[in-house]
Amino acid sequence: MDSLLILFNQPTVLLQIVVDGVLVGAVLAIAAYGMALVWGVMKIINIVQGEFVMLGGYVALAFADAGLSPLWGVPTAALILFAVGWSLYRLVIFRVVDRDLFISILATFGLSILLQQLANQVFTADVRTAESGLVSRTLLDGKLVIAEVKIIAVVFAALIGLALWAFLKRSRLGQAIRATAQNARAARIMGINTDHVYAMTYGLNAAICGTAGALVAMTWVVHPYLGLPYTIRSFMIVVVAGLGNLPGVIVAALGLGTAENFAGFLLGAEYQIAFIFCLLVAILVWRSRRLARQRRYLE
Repeated sequence: MDSLLILFNQPTVLLQIVVDGVLVGAVLAIAAYGMALVWGVMKIINIVQGEFVMLGGYVALAFADAGLSPLWGVPTAALILFAVGWSLYRLVIFRVVDRDLFISILATFGLSILLQQLANQVFTADVRTAESGLVSRTLLDGKLVIAEVKIIAVVFAALIGLALWAFLKRSRLGQAIRATAQNARAARIMGINTDHVYAMTYGLNAAICGTAGALVAMTWVVHPYLGLPYTIRSFMIVVVAGLGNLPGVIVAALGLGTAENFAGFLLGAEYQIAFIFCLLVAILVWRSRRLARQRRYLE
């Protein structure tokens, strides 16, 4: 109740929560781009999504530990995570494509646990952050504070979204990815190497998540068990936005970031993750009932 009174009595607090939520949502949108891509093209739910974010964060930390700007970790994380994603596809993921959805969930969940434990052994379980050296800007006579690194995250989210849209529309590989997403069997008949398309798609997803992880390391914290909340967030965003809907992903991500910030303020930071899981259940129930109504209408 006290928190609600603060929101009503101090509009600048409300504005601060909304602005922070939008900036958080930009980072969530980056990770959700990759989830939407893999789900739409390969028809698998990638539980290891959050671990790619976590590994990207450690790339930024490596630059910070070396005395360099962790901003260099953003493109470097994309390159390294592309190689990681491509390798994981060649080792494991190619075995579960075109199989039952539950098998892909089990396989990627196993990879998630493996990467968590490897990160724990290599980097330890310490909670760390990469000092970006960027400052915060104040507006409205110091009542509104905006961190520069979060503004950079918004810029990266917009650039990645535009680059992904242009890549899928203009490039030969992008067109092959779209054709495979529409009908993989027909694409193979037309001479498209769908195995190569899947490998590049999975690597591209990991690269996108790596950039998000580098930004997460500079904005919040990184530890080996960071991944699951980001996987859940990405899944929720894609479920709400729908597959192949990049503008919808952005809107859903911004909405989730704002809702999460409000939950943290009203309920307390300790209940913020619990709010995410409860929201996931609510969204799944809503989608299930909506699909049930559509089936009844078609019948």
